Amino acid sequence: MLREMLIGKLHRGSVTECRIDYEGSLTVDQDLIDAAGMLLHQKVQVLDIDNGARIETYLIAGERGSRHIMVNGAAARLFHKGDRVIVCAYGICDETEARTLVPKVVLLDAANNQI
Repeated sequence: MLREMLIGKLHRGSVTECRIDYEGSLTVDQDLIDAAGMLLHQKVQVLDIDNGARIETYLIAGERGSRHIMVNGAAARLFHKGDRVIVCAYGICDETEARTLVPKVVLLDAANNQI
Protein backbone atom coordinates (compact mmCIF):
# COMPACT_ATOMS: atom_id res chain seq x y z
CA MET A 1 0.00 0.00 0.00
CA LEU A 2 1.16 3.55 -0.73
CA ARG A 3 0.42 6.36 1.68
CA GLU A 4 0.58 10.13 1.25
CA MET A 5 2.70 11.42 4.13
CA LEU A 6 3.91 14.78 5.43
CA ILE A 7 7.59 15.06 4.52
CA GLY A 8 8.30 18.71 5.31
CA LYS A 9 6.68 21.71 6.94
CA LEU A 10 7.33 25.42 7.41
CA HIS A 11 5.47 26.19 10.63
CA ARG A 12 4.06 29.64 11.51
CA GLY A 13 5.74 31.62 8.75
CA SER A 14 4.53 35.10 7.81
CA VAL A 15 3.22 36.07 4.38
CA THR A 16 5.53 38.80 3.10
CA GLU A 17 3.56 39.72 -0.02
CA CYS A 18 0.43 38.84 -2.00
CA ARG A 19 0.68 39.31 -5.78
CA ILE A 20 -2.66 38.88 -7.54
CA ASP A 21 -1.24 39.66 -11.00
CA TYR A 22 1.37 36.92 -10.84
CA GLU A 23 1.08 33.41 -12.24
CA GLY A 24 -0.32 31.24 -9.46
CA SER A 25 2.11 29.59 -7.08
CA LEU A 26 3.87 30.13 -3.77
CA THR A 27 7.25 31.85 -3.77
CA VAL A 28 9.42 30.80 -0.84
CA ASP A 29 13.02 31.67 0.04
CA GLN A 30 15.13 28.83 -1.37
CA ASP A 31 16.90 28.48 2.00
CA LEU A 32 13.57 27.71 3.69
CA ILE A 33 12.58 25.27 0.95
CA ASP A 34 15.89 23.43 1.46
CA ALA A 35 15.61 23.43 5.26
CA ALA A 36 12.21 21.72 5.09
CA GLY A 37 13.37 19.14 2.53
CA MET A 38 10.97 20.45 -0.10
CA LEU A 39 11.58 20.64 -3.84
CA LEU A 40 10.84 23.30 -6.43
CA HIS A 41 7.50 22.75 -8.17
CA GLN A 42 6.42 20.33 -5.43
CA LYS A 43 2.73 20.43 -4.55
CA VAL A 44 2.11 22.01 -1.16
CA GLN A 45 -0.79 22.98 1.07
CA VAL A 46 -0.79 26.47 2.52
CA LEU A 47 -2.83 26.85 5.70
CA ASP A 48 -3.64 30.37 6.94
CA ILE A 49 -3.62 30.37 10.74
CA ASP A 50 -5.31 33.78 10.90
CA ASN A 51 -8.36 33.19 8.69
CA GLY A 52 -8.55 29.42 8.11
CA ALA A 53 -7.99 29.58 4.33
CA ARG A 54 -6.43 26.43 2.83
CA ILE A 55 -5.04 26.13 -0.68
CA GLU A 56 -3.00 23.71 -2.73
CA THR A 57 -0.36 25.09 -5.06
CA TYR A 58 3.28 24.50 -5.95
CA LEU A 59 6.60 26.00 -4.87
CA ILE A 60 8.77 28.38 -6.81
CA ALA A 61 12.13 29.63 -5.58
CA GLY A 62 12.48 32.97 -3.91
CA GLU A 63 15.80 34.70 -3.42
CA ARG A 64 18.05 32.97 -0.89
CA GLY A 65 18.18 34.86 2.38
CA SER A 66 15.15 37.01 1.55
CA ARG A 67 12.88 35.15 4.00
CA HIS A 68 10.00 35.71 1.57
CA ILE A 69 6.79 33.71 1.59
CA MET A 70 4.70 35.22 -1.22
CA VAL A 71 1.22 34.09 -2.23
CA ASN A 72 0.66 34.60 -5.96
CA GLY A 73 -2.25 34.59 -8.39
CA ALA A 74 -5.87 33.97 -7.43
CA ALA A 75 -4.87 32.64 -3.99
CA ALA A 76 -3.61 36.14 -3.13
CA ARG A 77 -7.28 37.07 -2.57
CA LEU A 78 -7.43 34.60 0.35
CA PHE A 79 -4.28 35.70 2.19
CA HIS A 80 -2.93 39.01 3.46
CA LYS A 81 0.54 40.34 4.13
CA GLY A 82 1.45 39.42 7.70
CA ASP A 83 -0.85 36.39 7.92
CA ARG A 84 0.75 33.46 9.74
CA VAL A 85 0.84 30.31 7.61
CA ILE A 86 1.85 26.67 7.65
CA VAL A 87 3.28 25.26 4.42
CA CYS A 88 3.04 21.46 4.19
CA ALA A 89 4.72 19.24 1.59
CA TYR A 90 3.73 15.62 1.12
CA GLY A 91 5.23 12.59 -0.55
CA ILE A 92 4.06 9.13 -1.51
CA CYS A 93 5.70 6.40 0.58
CA ASP A 94 5.44 2.67 0.69
CA GLU A 95 4.40 1.07 3.98
CA THR A 96 7.97 0.67 5.26
CA GLU A 97 8.95 4.27 4.44
CA ALA A 98 5.71 5.59 5.94
CA ARG A 99 6.36 3.89 9.28
CA THR A 100 9.89 5.27 9.64
CA LEU A 101 9.49 8.71 8.05
CA VAL A 102 10.43 11.71 10.18
CA PRO A 103 9.19 14.92 8.55
CA LYS A 104 11.48 17.96 8.48
CA VAL A 105 9.66 20.61 10.49
CA VAL A 106 11.06 24.14 10.37
CA LEU A 107 9.72 26.50 13.04
CA LEU A 108 9.71 30.16 11.98
CA ASP A 109 9.43 33.44 13.84
CA ALA A 110 7.43 36.47 12.64
CA ALA A 111 10.31 37.49 10.32
CA ASN A 112 10.58 33.96 8.82
CA ASN A 113 13.84 33.20 10.58
CA GLN A 114 14.35 29.62 11.74
CA ILE A 115 13.83 29.23 15.47
